[in-house]
Order: sequence, then structure tokens, then C-alpha cells
Amino acid sequence: MLKPFTRSTFAAPAGEGDLLSEKRRFYFDSRLNSLVVLVSQGHFYVSSSPVEILSTVLGSCVAVCMRDPVAGCGGMNHFLLPAQRERPDGLPSASLLYGSYSIERLTNALIARGAVRQRLEVKVFGGANVLNGTTNFGHANADFVEAYLSREGLTIAARSLRGLNARRIRYYPASGRAQVCEVVGGNPARIAVSETRLASALKLDEDASRVEIFEPRMRVKR
Repeated sequence: MLKPFTRSTFAAPAGEGDLLSEKRRFYFDSRLNSLVVLVSQGHFYVSSSPVEILSTVLGSCVAVCMRDPVAGCGGMNHFLLPAQRERPDGLPSASLLYGSYSIERLTNALIARGAVRQRLEVKVFGGANVLNGTTNFGHANADFVEAYLSREGLTIAARSLRGLNARRIRYYPASGRAQVCEVVGGNPARIAVSETRLASALKLDEDASRVEIFEPRMRVKR
């Protein structure tokens, strides 16, 4: 079941831990009496703690939330684009920005904690066309995640996809509870610009990987 919530103001200090890079952030929300873990682009997080809440903000990106109710563990990912082309460098930091690899990593991390694939409860969010323009990879992300999960035999228990507005998500990995709040005002435009720039950088990097480069350390700036 999806429940709306009111956005709160917070300061989120930097943190670090397993399954994510140093960009993962935590903060304690006294009103929720919980530790909130912010899951940013190209990351995922798995937990069985009843006092942890996973949170993210999505524009055109998509977050997949999975939970095994028997094992009592759940997790969230946050990906930017549907599927990655074959890359000779195989950089994992870039790979987790793609849905196909990100969902696979999230699923395997849950299984490593005792989850069973057939028991997974799946909820999906995001894929908005936040710029309301012709470059609509948000809806393409939504189409991808529905088709991918169907192909993998994973049933979607709840979803909040497409539309024009960004979303703030809270997910409780131990219970599977999910909350959605639409983001209005100036934030959606900044989210859209950030996602578009990163997507463009990844596309340029993919194109470069298909030609011979004399300087092996040369990379596209992001």
C-alpha cells in the first residue's frame, strides 16, 4: 500500500557503509524516530533493521524496492537509464546507473541475506517526464522496469510511475511499507537538469568506448 507523506526539512551529513559508496548519507529523523538512509543515483541499499528508512528523490529515474517478508529484509535501488551497452572497461560505478544491472545487484544482495526470489514483494517508483518535453527517458525507464520485472517473473505489488512531477520516496525495508510524496516548486527542474547531464555524459562515454583511444586515461568529464 502506498501512503502520501508531508515533506520534512533536514540536514543530511555524509556517511559510509556496505553496498554503497562514500556518497551514501544518513540522518536521524526525530519525528520518525528512525535512521534515514538516502539512496542516490547509481546506488542501492539492503537492510533488515526496523528502525531504518530508505529515502530518495526521483525525477526521470526509477527506484525498485524489494522485500522478502519471511526473511524480513528489503532494499532499494536508484537507476538512471534502462540497460547498459556492452562496455570493455566494465566500470561498476557506471553500471549501477543502469536498471538491468542495478536490479540484478539488488536482487542478489537480498538473496545473500536469505531472501527467496519467489517470495520477493516488489514496488516501483519514478519515471516522470519532469521537463514535459521531447527528451522523455523517464517514461522509457518506466516502460523498461515493468517489462524487465515481468520477464523475470517478478510481480509488481504497487507502483507510482510516469506523470510529470518528481517524487520523494520513503521505504521501510523490514516491513515493506512505502510512502510517496510529489515534489513541486523549483526542485523538479534541478532534478531534471542533473539527470539529463549525467545521462548525456554516460552516452558520450559509451560512444568513446567503441573507438580506439591513444591515451588510455582520457575520460569524458562528468
